[in-house]
Amino acid sequence: MNTIQVTSTLDGTIQPSLFFRPRTDAPVPLVVGLHTWSYGRFNQAETYLPLCGKYGWALLLPEFRGPNLASNPHKHDACGSLKARRDILDAVEHVIRTSTIDYENVFLLGCSGGGHAALLAAEDAPEVFRAVDVWCPVSDLTAWHAFLTETRQHYVHDLEACLGGGLADVPDEYALRSPSAHLESLKKLPVSVHQGRHDDVVPYRHSVEFVRKLEAAGAEEIYFELFDGEHEQYPAHSFEWFARLAGVRPPEDTGNAAVRITG
Repeated sequence: MNTIQVTSTLDGTIQPSLFFRPRTDAPVPLVVGLHTWSYGRFNQAETYLPLCGKYGWALLLPEFRGPNLASNPHKHDACGSLKARRDILDAVEHVIRTSTIDYENVFLLGCSGGGHAALLAAEDAPEVFRAVDVWCPVSDLTAWHAFLTETRQHYVHDLEACLGGGLADVPDEYALRSPSAHLESLKKLPVSVHQGRHDDVVPYRHSVEFVRKLEAAGAEEIYFELFDGEHEQYPAHSFEWFARLAGVRPPEDTGNAAVRITG
């Protein structure tokens, strides 16, 4: 994969992404894979790149201001901020403009913190994407903060550092950066949500409630899978869904093993 540098249309900073495109002159679908909560753009390369290679598709892995950690010097611009979301869209627009991409088949894929970012980016610009697929997503920062306070204090520290305080201090930031609070645009897209029943990082009831709200908002095409697993994803399943939407036959032997979500 190559590193590309994209200028943010919000603050003019240079933001890195990883980009892979197969050697062909024909337009190819693009998968936009988003890193998890505690990592950067390299996080999903080993998971998604082999599948893009088998399908002959392009892969874009944006940095979008890095991990959602207190140690990140850009933490206030991470964690679903307007700048982070714009970075994803800027990177997509850059590769569509500079490479031969089938712009009608741009797919957004994320798990856990990457699912959080994917839903927000899709809400900001649903017209850019053909569909969005998320696994065990953080969909409501208010509800997740309450859960973390009882179970995983280290996430609480990082979340509050990124947002500038606790829920009582900056409630508007928690709402602004929660996909569940902004469903009007997302309802126009095909959305697939997968959630492990035994997930101990993001409770399954959070995804159940998110899907319920999306349906109530009038979602036109939504799929929900509550699988008998934990905090994990099945990336081959995502690519098979994308292939059906793109009208192409999946290659043989892509595997279908679970991948534990780190970070």
